[in-house]
Amino acid sequence: MYDEAGLTGASRSALEDRLSRLLAENGAALGRLAAGYTRTAADRDDLLQDIALAVWQALPRFRGECSDRTFLFRVAHNRAIAYATRRRLALQAIDEECGEAESMRTPAPNPEAALSKAEEAARFVAAVRRLPMLYRQTIILALEGLSYREMAEVLGIAESNVGARLTRARQALRTLMGRTS
Repeated sequence: MYDEAGLTGASRSALEDRLSRLLAENGAALGRLAAGYTRTAADRDDLLQDIALAVWQALPRFRGECSDRTFLFRVAHNRAIAYATRRRLALQAIDEECGEAESMRTPAPNPEAALSKAEEAARFVAAVRRLPMLYRQTIILALEGLSYREMAEVLGIAESNVGARLTRARQALRTLMGRTS
């Protein structure tokens, strides 16, 4: 029997399993990616739902010409751009409310060190959010550990352009965070 998408029960089940696996393996990374394009935790959650739906819709057409992770980030990137455009985010806005900084924290031996690390993480997240979109995209993907080749595929640019954008993004981050090194 076919459902509304023309999938058999078995193929739909296989797609559901694949989607569940992709989201389980990459959920935290997608959350961080979504946080880079949104201002609040609620907006981040909305974007994550949009991304999951977009991945579900794109999975039947995925031909395996790149890795599952590259495919996932490409869909997520496209959905995030559409979401940001739809929401008309101000690309230079600072969001002092950084609940997402929690994911960047590491255990510290004392409260002062923990507070210092939390403040630095919040400053970093705020600086990333102030980057122009082209640089923000590149930094977010680099922080997720994608190779230059994978970033090029996700962003739809040449590998050499990835390196140039990443260099410029790092310089802009240093400036935004008040570092001259």
